[in-house]
Amino acid sequence: MEELAPAAACDRQVVYAPQIQELLARTEKVFRVDETTVGVSDPDLMSAVVAARPVLASERSVFKPAAGADIHHESATGTIRALGQDVAASVRTPPPPPHLLAGAWPDVATSYLRRWLYASDALPVSLLSKRGVTRSDSLSKLVDQAVAVWPGADSGGTALAQQIRGASSTRDRKQAIALYRRASATLCDGVAALAANALWLMNRTPTYTRGSLTPVLWETLRLLPPAWMLFRTGGEAYTALHPAIGPGDDIAMFPLLMHRDPQYWSDPLVFRAERWSGVSDPERTPGFMPFGFDGARCWARHLVVPLAERLLEVCLENGVTIGDAQRETHIPLRSLLSVRFEAEVRG
Repeated sequence: MEELAPAAACDRQVVYAPQIQELLARTEKVFRVDETTVGVSDPDLMSAVVAARPVLASERSVFKPAAGADIHHESATGTIRALGQDVAASVRTPPPPPHLLAGAWPDVATSYLRRWLYASDALPVSLLSKRGVTRSDSLSKLVDQAVAVWPGADSGGTALAQQIRGASSTRDRKQAIALYRRASATLCDGVAALAANALWLMNRTPTYTRGSLTPVLWETLRLLPPAWMLFRTGGEAYTALHPAIGPGDDIAMFPLLMHRDPQYWSDPLVFRAERWSGVSDPERTPGFMPFGFDGARCWARHLVVPLAERLLEVCLENGVTIGDAQRETHIPLRSLLSVRFEAEVRG
């Protein structure tokens, strides 16, 4: 590890959910979380767990089964290509009004991104990405039925929407609807969480400007990674990897802990964007896996950092700041690790 410049003083505190705080207090790298789950933060063992067998369909998020059938590889790769096209097209357009970034983060950032990326879709497809719809099972079902019958305009809109219109069968259309909803939500929620964590850690430091945010995001992914846990359903494939793992044990792998291991990191609890200066391929850094391991990495990882960087640029350009009075934030126990705060727009 190269010599680092002194870190900027941080006067903000993060209060984790008790379950996460308990994990952070552990020193062992293999431990029992509960009666049926073994926790792992050792990079070599985590890599071995991922390599022991292919990921199950039920262990996926975006690409878990839909409409009573598995998502085929062709559909999955098509969805990722569509996401990339939509992100590339959207970031070339003017962002939504900056006043929409004021309020409770990361929720307002998620809504902002969904509006930026998917507002061009005609009704009822555009409703698939609305937070008020996605948070209600009954509304989601109604919108899904409406889209299945009438998938909007015949042309234009996002590439994800075009996949729905191009479906050749009822099942394919239902799967395309599910993938639109899952993919748009996963991308926007993840980017919003990453940007929120970065804003908190940047601590109002004025030296961060457009063009210098990429190292900030990689350091944020180290210290407050939104994807803080990977889960594998137990089985015989894992029992030979470590004596603590039994045949009925599920495996919970924790990048959040691995990224704070002093074996790999100098001053592991200190936010230092300088760590990443001159690092050409951060994902090859030992002890650092913000998007998963080889063979099981997030398929959309190439979109997350550029989109989060563009969102942070919008925030800097328009004076989005955290309220001066807020010195503490709470991180709840959720699948995405994200700080919560109220943002102001002073531009």
